[in-house]
Amino acid sequence: MMIMEKATEEIRELKGFLPRSIVYAGQINENFAEGVAGFYKAIWEERDGGISTKQKHLIVFAIACSNNNIQSAVKILERLKKFGATRTEINDAMMLAAWTGGIQNFTDFSSAVLKEMERLGF
Repeated sequence: MMIMEKATEEIRELKGFLPRSIVYAGQINENFAEGVAGFYKAIWEERDGGISTKQKHLIVFAIACSNNNIQSAVKILERLKKFGATRTEINDAMMLAAWTGGIQNFTDFSSAVLKEMERLGF
């Protein structure tokens, strides 16, 4: 169980929380949980010359918006706040989402996202 605890602690430090998928995977199988934790680490760890954590969150935010995944988009705003994203960067990501997901998706997600942005002080 020590390997699992180390892996989950690394992800908790990297993401700022322990994703539920790792918890659920651990309830199924320790090796599975370690694999899911490794997946998170591979994606979110910063690498020299790679995309910053803030940029990664802006990308996944835009994808969530373009897919009309409002719950995920709103949740990602908290991560964007933590990593120093500006309102202009978030607005740009929302406009890209409108471009790729269509104006109807923009209409659907913008109300909830703008409300959460206001709550978070963007």
